[in-house]
Amino acid sequence: MVEKNVVIKNETGLHARPAASLVQFVKKFDESIEIIMDNKVADAKSIFNVMSLGISKGTEITVRVDGENEEKILDEVVNFINNLSD
Repeated sequence: MVEKNVVIKNETGLHARPAASLVQFVKKFDESIEIIMDNKVADAKSIFNVMSLGISKGTEITVRVDGENEEKILDEVVNFINNLSD
């Protein structure tokens, strides 16, 4: 299991379209991918779970990946989040 902290740069945070884009992106991986904010853990493959965190711009989250290619996948997911746009 590996994890990395990320500060959300997207203007609208992880709401609506950006959250849906993230969920679509991570669904292609077999590994377990979670987003953690304020000790709340959400399955990154569930739009409901991601939206329930209410992540806004400037919020620091932790991305956690567990599985076979976890280091590579973690880098890809963090890069995707860093480049999200509305």
